[in-house]
Amino acid sequence: MTLTVAQIVERIGGALEGDGCAAIGGIAGIADAGPSEITFLSNARYFAAAATTRAGAVIAGREWTGSCNAPVIRVKDIEKATAAVILLFAPPEVRFEPGIHATAVIAGNVKLGKDVYIGPCCVLESGVSVGDRTVLVAGCYLGMDSVVGSDCLFYSHVSIRERTRIGDRAIIHCGAVLGSDGYGFVPEQKDGKLIIRKIPQAGIVQIGDDVEIGANVTIDRARFGRTRIGNSVKIDNLVHIAHNVSIGDCTGIVAQVGISGSVTVGSRVILYGQAGVAGHLEIGDGAIVGARAAVTKDVPPGTHVSGYPAMSHDKSAKAHAGLMRLPQLKNRVTSIEQRLAMLECVSDAPGNVERPAKK
Repeated sequence: MTLTVAQIVERIGGALEGDGCAAIGGIAGIADAGPSEITFLSNARYFAAAATTRAGAVIAGREWTGSCNAPVIRVKDIEKATAAVILLFAPPEVRFEPGIHATAVIAGNVKLGKDVYIGPCCVLESGVSVGDRTVLVAGCYLGMDSVVGSDCLFYSHVSIRERTRIGDRAIIHCGAVLGSDGYGFVPEQKDGKLIIRKIPQAGIVQIGDDVEIGANVTIDRARFGRTRIGNSVKIDNLVHIAHNVSIGDCTGIVAQVGISGSVTVGSRVILYGQAGVAGHLEIGDGAIVGARAAVTKDVPPGTHVSGYPAMSHDKSAKAHAGLMRLPQLKNRVTSIEQRLAMLECVSDAPGNVERPAKK
């Protein structure tokens, strides 16, 4: 599709500054965009690049005040506008026509809804239920008595263990594993030898509606009861969620986060990349956990924590600023020590005898 700048403004809204006649056929980053592409300014570090961009048009927020040698589309919500433009020029959505591939292995008592797609080499065990219009791309595995809702999309090599429950409109990306055993072991003596005995993991995983789970995510089944992921939770790639964790609605979990067993995470929480949460803690509604934070105690609702160990973000920022000044402080201490040593040498020199004070 090719649209003029003016036509794009008609589609997404906003105010046009400059010529609206340029033909646009795609979207690109501000450093790479050419005359037939539109770009956007959503990050302050790229604002200066607008003055030299070769783009055919630039989407910017109303508050941006820099110079630009291309037509500018001023919008209220730049992220929303950019998403709308991406949809205008995105490749057609990949669709899977309903049907069951000849290589799929499906038990006799599996329940399939209307218009489902079961791709090559998928395996559906006894007692599985799949809702209407759900798509299982190649190599997916659904264990015994697992239940999948309607309008779900599972990409290749998703593994769903027995008795897992998944709501409607879930998107699960390649290699995710739901319902694997949690880390439950206990040491004991047997016949004079130390052995490690496995604790049975008898619970389930329950996933709400409108959840998206990234590639290679692992969510462990509960030791008893359930590991629960609420509605509209968005989980990035390479996240691990341990047994009996409960996550509230509309929470976001960014890449490489690790959540230990029996943690309760509230609604509308954000856990940024590589954050780690110790077991049996509670993170309150609306809290923010910064990247690489080590959470070792409860996080109250609405607070922002970061650092190692995690503390209030303001306190963590001050501590980090102090840490960055350590080299300067070390140099100052070294200089003071050298000056002190020189003064001590002078005071100890021969002939430098302390004279009695005058009366």
